[in-house]
Amino acid sequence: MPLHQGPEKRDERPMSVNPFYGEANPVGGMTEAPPKHRLPDTPLPPMTAYQLVHDELMLDGNSRLNLATFVTTWMEPQAGVLMAECRDKNMIDKDEYPRTAELERRCVAMLADLWNAPDPATAVGCSTTGSSEACMLAGMALKRRWSKRNPKPGARPNLVMGINVQVCWEKFCNFWEVEPRLIPMEGDRFHLDPQAAAALCDENTIGVVAILGSTFDGSYEPVADLCAALDALQERTGLDIPVHVDGASGGMVAPFLDPDLAWDFRLPRVASINTSGHKYGLVYPGVGWALWRDQDALPEELVFRVNYLGGDMPTFALNFSRPGAQVVAQYYTFLRLGREGYRAVQQTTRDVAGSLAERIEALGDFRLLTRGDQLPVFAFTTGHDVTAYDVFDVSRRMRERGWLVPAYTFPPHREDLSVLRVVCRNGFSADLAELFVDDLRRLLPELRRQPHPSTRDKGAATGFHH
Repeated sequence: MPLHQGPEKRDERPMSVNPFYGEANPVGGMTEAPPKHRLPDTPLPPMTAYQLVHDELMLDGNSRLNLATFVTTWMEPQAGVLMAECRDKNMIDKDEYPRTAELERRCVAMLADLWNAPDPATAVGCSTTGSSEACMLAGMALKRRWSKRNPKPGARPNLVMGINVQVCWEKFCNFWEVEPRLIPMEGDRFHLDPQAAAALCDENTIGVVAILGSTFDGSYEPVADLCAALDALQERTGLDIPVHVDGASGGMVAPFLDPDLAWDFRLPRVASINTSGHKYGLVYPGVGWALWRDQDALPEELVFRVNYLGGDMPTFALNFSRPGAQVVAQYYTFLRLGREGYRAVQQTTRDVAGSLAERIEALGDFRLLTRGDQLPVFAFTTGHDVTAYDVFDVSRRMRERGWLVPAYTFPPHREDLSVLRVVCRNGFSADLAELFVDDLRRLLPELRRQPHPSTRDKGAATGFHH
């Protein structure tokens, strides 16, 4: 309702909300909430519609306290302004928005240089909506290259990977009719084993996927050892199996914190790499990147070329229309931070993860599986002598305090192991980490007094996020 009512007769129609809080609906007033599963009959004033949606979203969790997600939850205000200015630009329309397309091209060149492509000028890449789309594109390229070198009719392609891969790889195998050959976990090995991967390869293997930063525990897979095992396989059998590195998270951590680690295009067998700009690339969702070491690694027939302003822009994507805002934000972040800025941000995040892991271990009730010294991510479980509660109890009780900490069971052959995982991101400060430990410490006496773990339906209690 307006603050001042003129001399005309007041509108006596029912109000949709308290008039001191909201405003009347000039089209017809509402005494009940608007319908949720059909279009309302009449329009609402913009402020009323905004308030209804805003109020409902208050029931969501606080993204800054979400220790399950790898996705960026904080950016500088200037990045937000740029994104707002570009949200109406269609990334695919490179004729109309040539400068946005140019920023995408620059980001690809920067990543090619960061990942030590033999010749960054000839590396091929594109932006995507995230790592899931990027992985699909990389898988398509692997399959097309395999079909060219192995034209046997009826042959079924296969893809070798650890069982810890993100679900997008299972989707790829399903959608593109590729047999997934999964290497199970064994003992304290929670990701791919290089020798086991090589043993699963044959003439129908389109490639092997290595994960630089497993979502289960934050550990890097041994990409160099994998490539060495495949080199030995080629010497014995002649099979030349390419490697794709899923660097959804680690692709933007390792170059800055582990510069001597060989995982990228320095290894000749690595044909392609993906990363998520909206994870440790430090950009709001959703943007990802897929790069190939050279033009030979990406079959030409998969690339569509768009001319703009006399130039030639190769495009390779599953999606079509999408906003250019996230690509612009990625370029802003590259420009804003540079190598030293990224190193400082990622080192601080890793330091917070390591310190938090140590403090949780010092509580005495938990056993660490990883310590946050690769990805700024660590997994932990209850100690061997803890019988009163389990990780699902901890997850549920921490959620009551606003913390979202996923609890989940590992895949074959370690279904016996249930863990909690903490993802530390830019914006999760040492102060927030201290508050997290304080809340965890406060609830332990209650949990220790339980006669047994209270969670019965373990599946419903899990909250695993990529």
